[in-house]
Amino acid sequence: MSAGAIWAVIAGMAVANFAIRFPSLAILSRAELPEWLRRWLSYIPVSAMATLVVGGIARPEGEWLPPLENPYMWASLVTGVVYWRSRSFLGATAVGIVAFLALRAVLG
Repeated sequence: MSAGAIWAVIAGMAVANFAIRFPSLAILSRAELPEWLRRWLSYIPVSAMATLVVGGIARPEGEWLPPLENPYMWASLVTGVVYWRSRSFLGATAVGIVAFLALRAVLG
């Protein structure tokens, strides 16, 4: 596939994405929504991010790993605990990277 075709596909996907999402955003941004609906909608970004993260942890490289042998899962748990206790994103990330490297060496 040529570079021009790839850019055309990317531009087409961007236009289609905008055409699908913009009308609902334009309407909802002007509407006064009930509090329960606003609260419910506020969970969507967190849920989407959790789905992406859990998918990457449970199925790295597209294959399921047994939980006890999964360094991604254990490193994510260590990272979560460090962030929960310290509230430091940078510190939790650094500890998570070190934990992952160590666990990958130990677990294979």
